[in-house]
Amino acid sequence: MSLNKTAKAGLIAAGVLAAAAGAAVFLTAPGKKDEKRRAPFMGRNFAHRGLHRIDKSVPENSIPAFEHAARIGYGIELDVHLTADGELVVFHDDDTKRVCGVEGRVGDMTLDQLRALRLCGTDNAIPTLAEVLAAVAGRIPIIVELKRGARNRELCRKVYEVMQTYPGHWCVESFDPFIVFWFRLHAPEVLRGQLSATYGSLKKSTGKVNAFLLSRCLTNCLTRPHFIAYEIGRKPLSVRLSELLGAMKVAWTSLEWKTEEKNDAVIFQFYRPRVKYK
Repeated sequence: MSLNKTAKAGLIAAGVLAAAAGAAVFLTAPGKKDEKRRAPFMGRNFAHRGLHRIDKSVPENSIPAFEHAARIGYGIELDVHLTADGELVVFHDDDTKRVCGVEGRVGDMTLDQLRALRLCGTDNAIPTLAEVLAAVAGRIPIIVELKRGARNRELCRKVYEVMQTYPGHWCVESFDPFIVFWFRLHAPEVLRGQLSATYGSLKKSTGKVNAFLLSRCLTNCLTRPHFIAYEIGRKPLSVRLSELLGAMKVAWTSLEWKTEEKNDAVIFQFYRPRVKYK
């Protein structure tokens, strides 16, 4: 009798563990691995917001920063916002104060208003996405980060339409899983990535619940990303499980060479790594 009880308890425990393992795989599994789509991005270094300078003489997300990266052969990572009048501009922050010295919300301003501003006290204006694509002219792969706003569907649709004109390789990423999901649903052929970071880094901007889910890539069940672009540092077990299941490993933002050792692609700034390392 005792043996039967022990056996039953063992079976129950095994069932619970199997269910937990299945749930973990379901929640964190990435999209289908496609070597052909991944190949242009594998083993490459991507200049974070272009090859800008720490003294700001070449500003982040500026045409000179992107042209400089393209001349060397680095891939580039850039940020895209939707303006109040429905245009796509390449700019990182939600607010213009840090980079342009003027208070203003990018999503509340028109393209003309934004174009009147200057980047980091230089003569460089905020570029449109189309202008950046024309400047690099298909020479390098691009990682496009879509910035969350009030009109995400319009943002996704317009980014997709404009990027169709780019003759080179490109992919998308976002911190917002619903943006990544849009591409899974409407443009499954596009390589898509989930941007993420530690719980502590995300908590202030996204709230505790969202930070918990996103930092552990538990939204993968919705987005099925092809790659995880994770903040450099210690990763939760669930993120490592996603990578084990086939997610491409992308690191941001690297400040040193050794980041290449454990990642499939690297987003870097303020140093000059190799163009390719694999």
